Amino acid sequence: MDLKERAEKAVELKATGYNCAQAVSIALADETGLTEEQLRQIAAGFGAGMGNLEATCGALVGAVMIAGMKTEGKGTIKPARMIQETFKERCGAIKCKDLKTITDGKPLCSCEDCVRNAVLVYGEILGLK
Repeated sequence: MDLKERAEKAVELKATGYNCAQAVSIALADETGLTEEQLRQIAAGFGAGMGNLEATCGALVGAVMIAGMKTEGKGTIKPARMIQETFKERCGAIKCKDLKTITDGKPLCSCEDCVRNAVLVYGEILGLK
């Protein structure tokens, strides 16, 4: 599965009831030693901006969690920061509340686009094809 296919898988997962952190982490499951079910459980509390607090976007949290697994927790801060900065450039913000702010009748960045962009940014930063 290429990077664009992974991003669309995450969008499909979100559309079928997974939260944004779950959708991103499951779409990137093979980057970890965990099963999709384990990732679903781990990411369960991070949707809607870090547990429905409208804080950091759950899609972004999912991507950074997988970066931690990919780097085995060593030197994760640098790719995590790069993921966050690139996500912000593409989506306009990193906080769920800001991303969902309605301007001109639409949000700054839809959940679908946040999920898609989180997977794409993860792949670009960590060299996933």
